[in-house]
Amino acid sequence: MSGKYDDILRLSHPTSERHPRMPISDRAAIFSPFAALTGHSAAIAETARLTQRRIELDEDSKARLDLKQQVLAEIIDRQPEVTITWFQPDERKEGGSYVTATGRLKKVDTLERTLVLTDGTKIPLNDVLDLESECLQDILQEEF
Repeated sequence: MSGKYDDILRLSHPTSERHPRMPISDRAAIFSPFAALTGHSAAIAETARLTQRRIELDEDSKARLDLKQQVLAEIIDRQPEVTITWFQPDERKEGGSYVTATGRLKKVDTLERTLVLTDGTKIPLNDVLDLESECLQDILQEEF
């Protein structure tokens, strides 16, 4: 052979006296792919996630909702079944989403201004958009 590196081709692999050889399993980690944009896909997904704006109720809707709350407070001992739609603000960005839950009403907490269902769900009164219940149908038809 008459190549440029003929003189070193047949030499043994150099080994250090101070540092032991790295196991093959550890060497594989050296060549793992590099993720330069860590968290980038999560940021894109968060930006793409849609939120809704809070609906502002007019005075008639507020009056109707207040009447429903008063009626439910009067019959709270029967634990009426209600369907509540409320605005749940988003923790990370402006806006939020509208959530609907159905359950038995346990308590109207005037101090904390919340509706409490028997399953422990607490709903802020200021965020309630609508209240529906069979027990409200007859009463509200007479009022409005």
